[in-house]
Amino acid sequence: MAQHGLEYLFATVVLMGIIQISIGLLGLGKYARIIPYPVMLGFLNGLSILIFISQWALFKVDKTVMVNGVETVSKAWIPSTDIIIMLLFVVITMAIIHFIPKYTKAVPSSLIAIIIMTIVAVILDKNGYHLRNVQDFAGMEIKGGLPKFYIPQVKITIDMLRIIFPYAIVGSLVGLTEAVLTLRVIDEMTDTRGKSNKECIAQGIANTVNGFFGGMGGDAMIGQSIINIKSGGRTRLSGLVASFSLLMFIMFGSRIINTIPLASLVGVMFMVVVGTFEWQSLRYSKKVPVQDILVIIVVSIITIFADLATAVIVGVILSALMFAWEKGKVIYVNIENNEDGFKTYKINGSIFFGSVLNYKELFDINNDPENVIVDFKYAKVMDHSAIEGIDKIAEKYHNEGKKMTLIRLSEDYNKLFENAKDITCVNIDKSTIIAGQYKG
Repeated sequence: MAQHGLEYLFATVVLMGIIQISIGLLGLGKYARIIPYPVMLGFLNGLSILIFISQWALFKVDKTVMVNGVETVSKAWIPSTDIIIMLLFVVITMAIIHFIPKYTKAVPSSLIAIIIMTIVAVILDKNGYHLRNVQDFAGMEIKGGLPKFYIPQVKITIDMLRIIFPYAIVGSLVGLTEAVLTLRVIDEMTDTRGKSNKECIAQGIANTVNGFFGGMGGDAMIGQSIINIKSGGRTRLSGLVASFSLLMFIMFGSRIINTIPLASLVGVMFMVVVGTFEWQSLRYSKKVPVQDILVIIVVSIITIFADLATAVIVGVILSALMFAWEKGKVIYVNIENNEDGFKTYKINGSIFFGSVLNYKELFDINNDPENVIVDFKYAKVMDHSAIEGIDKIAEKYHNEGKKMTLIRLSEDYNKLFENAKDITCVNIDKSTIIAGQYKG
């Protein structure tokens, strides 16, 4: 919007929604399952810290200062007495939210806390002490009405699409990433299993419609979702009630919203932080692999200082590389020398790009007999790097005037070599091919 104007924002939101719908219809949401658990822990911890830090902005006010003769607006802390009183309200709000569910769950404890704190704030205001509220923070009275249908005033051309497409791609991926991670968090809290593709389509429809009503677009709200679940919400109806209630407040209850003290909202969000942060991750030292702890820390830091999408992408790549490194080390061989002059290498482990170098080091080509057999009953051939590595060893045996034969491949692995027969020179004993995938 800063570079191209408001109309381009609306067009971007529409395109973002279309991309998200397409991702859902193509079934690409299922690939969210490749996000490792340490990445999700890092995301939750980083997001919790980010929410915690962001709340302190409510303890500051705009202050005009002169810099080189020019008026500049900066943020300044409110007086220390006001900070102490606000913190007291925060603590009381958190206490109400914590203890009310022990007596009743008929009404969400966070709603009870906000109502009580608002009443107390109004009483204090009438007795001469004003506690900062929503209207003070917004700088104006909050009020609103129903949105109106609006077509973005942009000319549909290749140049226009070239401008908005990169933003739409980034926006759609960030939105879907947070939606899928939120879905996984809620699934764990409720012991259910959501449908990621359904979420992609729903979010896409919402953003497409949003763009035609002058909206800025959006995605899943993990904080609100956790409050919803902890308040007893379990079905999609609870989400509809939340959005409808928000609409009614904005349209008809704006005066009530304006009087809500900021301290009560900070208290609610601090409870979200407490509920979102994975505290058990602090006790993972020496109990889980070091590489998983490293992923949690890296994702948390990137979530705080960069953005969610970057954090998740880096986390997935880091986890994959670490997995490949560890998996690549787990490959070994049992050697048998037969009486008829044959030497058999019984390979154990997975052969792929991460282990192919270790695989090549298992053979003693110069000192081996003329006939060498490589038994793959307990081995897995995973990718083209594995085929290339096996072929290089066979080629070296061939150059030495020796013969290497592969035995007991599974049908799946044999197909890999069949497809690559024009670029390999391996010998396969097809009479030993195992029907189906071998399971040791």
